[in-house]
Parts: sequence; C-alpha cells; structure tokens
Amino acid sequence: MSLNTDINQPKFRNEHQKAMINLIYSYNWLMENTRRYLDQYDLTNQQFNILRILRGAGEPLSTLQIRQRMLDKMSDTSRIVDRLVKKELVQKVVCPSDRRLVDVTISDKGRELLTILDEHESEWEQLLLHIDETEASQLNGLLDKLRNSLD
Repeated sequence: MSLNTDINQPKFRNEHQKAMINLIYSYNWLMENTRRYLDQYDLTNQQFNILRILRGAGEPLSTLQIRQRMLDKMSDTSRIVDRLVKKELVQKVVCPSDRRLVDVTISDKGRELLTILDEHESEWEQLLLHIDETEASQLNGLLDKLRNSLD
C-alpha cells in the first residue's frame, strides 16, 4: 500500500508535505504494532524503553538521567518507574551519596523479561522486513538529517 491509498488522499501540495504526513502516519503505524507486541508482556512502549535504558546503562540511574535518554521526552518518568517497581521489574534505592536522590536499577525479573523479548526480536523486526540493510542505513541518515535541521 502507499500513503495515498492508506489515507485516501490522491494528491499532496508537494513532496515535503507528503513526507511530513508520511512520517506521522508511519510513526503511528509503527507505535501501534509495537504496542500490540508489548501488550503480550503487559508492557507499554515507555516501560520497555526504560528497561532497555537501565540494562544498557549497566549502573544505577536517577529518574532525571532516565528521562534524558527516553525516546519520548514528555513521559512522566517517575510514574512509569513506579509502575515498573510494582511489577518488580526495577528497584529504587536511595542514593548513598545524596539521600535526596533515588537510584533506579533493573531487577533480575526485568532482565529475564528483556531476555525473552530479545529472543523474539526477529518477530518485531518483521515490521522492517521490506527494506534491506542499505535502505535502512539511508533511512537512518535521512531521519538524522531531518532532526538536525533545526539545530
């Protein structure tokens, strides 16, 4: 399918307008498919992102440090972390050097869940199956260029 067919719009003002609408439409399509995948594990996109951030950091992080690394900068990181604590996927510990801060770490249960998700990552990658490695690299370059255009 093409964007024109998917949203039933045969013409656009120009290619830039079409690209902008295509980015928004594709983002929503990707997020919906990701949500459906993560629903099987009772995770939201933001919770999954935090788990991956904590695993990748390899050390405790504050909620501020987590927020800075989030894909969705508007997320209420503290509330999401609290939900992950309830699910026993992360742990919060008072920072020994500054008792006003809380360090967040991924728990063994959180690591185990990410290991399961890693094993099924190929299912998730099916969403991008129709583009090859070179096209994926080109897409990454174009998206980086787009985001850097306002810097």
